[in-house]
Amino acid sequence: MSDDDVVYRSEIRIVRERGPQRTAHLPGDTQVQFGVHSEVAEHYGTSMDDYPPTATTLDYVVAAAGG
Repeated sequence: MSDDDVVYRSEIRIVRERGPQRTAHLPGDTQVQFGVHSEVAEHYGTSMDDYPPTATTLDYVVAAAGG
């Protein structure tokens, strides 16, 4: 397959806000917030007092695969 055969190329931008918090800028002026919560925060040694609990990138990957 050559570049001429590409039907769609997703172009997104990920911005690291601070610590584990990131914002994904998607097509259609959509923004998605990523972070950590519960066991994931504990695994990375992140205090829930420092960052609000937010869905992780893994949560979104699992949801996308299931959807």
